[in-house]
Amino acid sequence: MLRNLIVGIVLIVLCAGIPAVCADIGGDQGWYRVHCNIDGADVYFDGQYMGTTFGGELYVPVYTTGSSYSTIRVEKSGYQAYTGSLPSTPPAGETKDVYATLQPIETYGSIYATSNPTGAAIYLNGNYQGTAPLTISSLSPGSYNLRADRSGYQSESTSVTVQSGKQSDVRFTLTPVQQYGAVSITSSPSGAYVYMDGVYKGRTPLTLNNVAANSHNIELDLSGYYDWKTTVSVVSGVTRYVDARLTPLPSSPGAIDVVSYPAGADVYLDGKYQGKTPSAGVYTISNVAVGSHTVRVSMSGYQDYTTSVDVSGATTSHVTATLQPAPVTSAGSIAVTSSPSGAEIYVDNAYKGITPLTIDGIAAGSHTVMLAHSGYSDWTTTVQVGAGSTASVSASLAATPTQTPSTGMAPFAVVGALAVLGLLAGLRKRD
Repeated sequence: MLRNLIVGIVLIVLCAGIPAVCADIGGDQGWYRVHCNIDGADVYFDGQYMGTTFGGELYVPVYTTGSSYSTIRVEKSGYQAYTGSLPSTPPAGETKDVYATLQPIETYGSIYATSNPTGAAIYLNGNYQGTAPLTISSLSPGSYNLRADRSGYQSESTSVTVQSGKQSDVRFTLTPVQQYGAVSITSSPSGAYVYMDGVYKGRTPLTLNNVAANSHNIELDLSGYYDWKTTVSVVSGVTRYVDARLTPLPSSPGAIDVVSYPAGADVYLDGKYQGKTPSAGVYTISNVAVGSHTVRVSMSGYQDYTTSVDVSGATTSHVTATLQPAPVTSAGSIAVTSSPSGAEIYVDNAYKGITPLTIDGIAAGSHTVMLAHSGYSDWTTTVQVGAGSTASVSASLAATPTQTPSTGMAPFAVVGALAVLGLLAGLRKRD
């Protein structure tokens, strides 16, 4: 009974202090009992102040015949406000409980730092905090300098703003400190094409400088051999050596199909005559060794067509030669031979060389050819040279007759000798 009396007195006092609550007079009265974990919190129904909690609760009287309330808000400085819905109006003489829990407003924030790669040392305003990933807690709101350090990588810094009650996320993507070494590559046989990380670098033997200190893929290619691959780890300031022993491919031959426009051209493989291209279809060179070859297609009145062809085992390579007309020329040639050879050649009295010899650049027309050879009579002929053609000159040289010494001077030689002897004898007598 004493408790009910005290509650009644409190309600009378509250109503006396809150005229708005008691304004709707004329019906039975019930109560909302507001429970709060914080004393001194202000309670509002539908935005209307109802009182302040004391001892963890507040009684709010309402009349069953009055206007009902629908929302409650409880607030106190330093805490997050609580809002919620009120249960229906309590019946006359009854009490309905309403619970409101206030959460303190955080006055600190935090930073969550990560790095790629992980394990970077994290410094806050120059002070070491630990290695990433890392959470730095209990930070007052404000601006901070955050730095990440890791061996072999460039340091990275950033400015971070910390807000009360919030976490700021920072991710450092570190850049490696570039270091260089070298790779020396040889192969057997040499001349292999070298690729590093898919990029052509040259042919063996080869030394690559300024190679980033890292792991690199090396590939060697050479016609007629299997591709060769390896991985090399380059260290700063160190030269790595790679020696590749290439394995030959099976030696089964290939073939080359040759087509020419116009048809009927002569086909040569590595300088050796093979045949003529047919008027329809292709000319096939069979049993060609694996490797690189030179194909030449030649036809009178046209410029030669020459190309390089790579032949693989049991495969057919293709050559299509579109011949270009040879340029028109007003000069021809003279092919000169002699028996015996070694004769000096003069064309229009101009020395040209020694037989046998083909003389190019001779103007079209009539020319005099003379051959001279020691011990043989000079030989002369006239030759007609046509533009773009070669005239032939063949000479059989006649030996010069051998001359015998004359005997008619012998008596005179004897008489002269006797006269000289007589003169010498006379001089001696005078002495």
